[in-house]
Amino acid sequence: MPGLDYDVLVVGSGAGGAMAAYTLTKTGKKVLMLEAGRDYDPVTETPMFQNPREAPLRGAPTTDKPFGFYDATVDGGWQVPGEPYTTGSGSEFLWWRARMLGGRTNHWGRFSLRFSEHDFKAYSRDGLGADWPFEYGDIAPWYDKTEELVGICGTNTGLDDMPDSPPGVLQPPPKPRVPELLVAAAAKKLGISAAPMHRAVLTRPKDDREACFYATPCGRGCSIGAAFQTTTSLIPMARATGNLEVITDAMVRSVDVDEAGVVNGVTYIDRKTTQPVHLSAKVVILAASACESARILLNSRTPQHPGGLANSSGQVGKNLMDSTGANFGAEIPALKGRPIYNEDGHTSNHLFIPWWGHRAQARGELNFARGYHFELSTGFKRPGSYYPAALQGYGLDLKQQAKHDYGAYVGLALRGEMVPNEHCYMEIDDEVTDKWGIPVTRFHWRWSEQELNQVGHGLRTARSILTTMGAKVSKLPPPEEAIKKGGQIIHEVGTTRMGTSPKTSVTNHYGQTWDCSNLFVMDGGVFASNPHKNCTLTIMTLAMRNASWLASQLEKGAI
Repeated sequence: MPGLDYDVLVVGSGAGGAMAAYTLTKTGKKVLMLEAGRDYDPVTETPMFQNPREAPLRGAPTTDKPFGFYDATVDGGWQVPGEPYTTGSGSEFLWWRARMLGGRTNHWGRFSLRFSEHDFKAYSRDGLGADWPFEYGDIAPWYDKTEELVGICGTNTGLDDMPDSPPGVLQPPPKPRVPELLVAAAAKKLGISAAPMHRAVLTRPKDDREACFYATPCGRGCSIGAAFQTTTSLIPMARATGNLEVITDAMVRSVDVDEAGVVNGVTYIDRKTTQPVHLSAKVVILAASACESARILLNSRTPQHPGGLANSSGQVGKNLMDSTGANFGAEIPALKGRPIYNEDGHTSNHLFIPWWGHRAQARGELNFARGYHFELSTGFKRPGSYYPAALQGYGLDLKQQAKHDYGAYVGLALRGEMVPNEHCYMEIDDEVTDKWGIPVTRFHWRWSEQELNQVGHGLRTARSILTTMGAKVSKLPPPEEAIKKGGQIIHEVGTTRMGTSPKTSVTNHYGQTWDCSNLFVMDGGVFASNPHKNCTLTIMTLAMRNASWLASQLEKGAI
């Protein structure tokens, strides 16, 4: 395209792509960013202060808006019109896509927990899955830089599942709510600690972003930049250097190679004209999300790369993982009838329960290998468009009953680590194409006994916490029914796994593909395992580290 001069082409504008672009542009490198979705400006488009009554169906979830009318994913979801995917026999998998500038960072829960030494070397501990090709100490300084740049609120806890940050890096956390303190006290009686959740929400102003004033749900997006998304931070910061160009509505079909099989650019479909466009590139970074980047590589088949680009190991699309998920809750009698006041906070849990069972696992006392945590849902929240079946009556009596029970429910959402297995992977379905003519992804999925045992343990623990709080808890569902579907937690990773050998992995520890030295992957696809913590902080941390290394190699002329 005439007039464009760039050193690196980045595919994707979410956590990995935006951080890579920001890091490279700050070193003076020219970057061209391609985004499959439309342009999006949360400053002007975010409906922060609209009430449910102003939305269709009062904001209730629908098939095309599963998180409600005001969800910040204005274009995308588990189903995208004209962009299907398929599943193998006996499999069920949900693939969330955000077709908009900023990707999933416009929508995510913003939980920002560091992976620990246990997480990076889990294979060495239990013999399952794979180790990461570096230690926690290697990545810790980059976590420091990322937390400082992004703006993470929380505190150091000294717990073995929550590595500490240096003094002054974390912003102060919001105060715990009354129900959260009650959960913490009940958990303590069971020998389990609660802790402030680390979250990418500013409680103090930072650069040109304002501090959160606890007024609206973060899931709507944030026009003041307090709740982190790349569209109010990394992308405008990178643009301010004068070194970033962005093309939206650019659906990448393939990474292209020359006659020698060396990467020389990409081809995308212009979604407005439906015409293919080829762009030359010296270096390509794929950061389109784990499954989208793997899809691009698998669709980039050539005589030189018959199994797909960067796939000499046969591992592209393999090792697909998501977080486990299960919900359990109850009404707490002690919370009924208390005075009603503003308990919103930053709209998500201020406290949570980190994993406490590393020692028990080391002693062989648990029948599953990896951990989980509990996210809390409680407090005086804005009522939704539903009502409990037990709420019956009319007039003043009904209102009094509703107010008496309001804020008394405590929900515990389990989020756990999955161990990769041979039944969970993605491939190309050559018999189905999307509306752009690009072959779609076919998913294969099966939870193993590791995950089912983990969820069973989590359900029993949740019941113990709730009954300690005085709740009357119904019968526990079997883990097979309670566990969420694959992809439903939207933490899919591992499809382009990093490692120490080109025979068993797709990239080295810098995200550089073994087969193509000028092709990098900088999204969750490179994860060697999927710890129970939200993956976005680590995606950004790796992208900052790896893009910094790439910049140094470009300056040396090594790439």
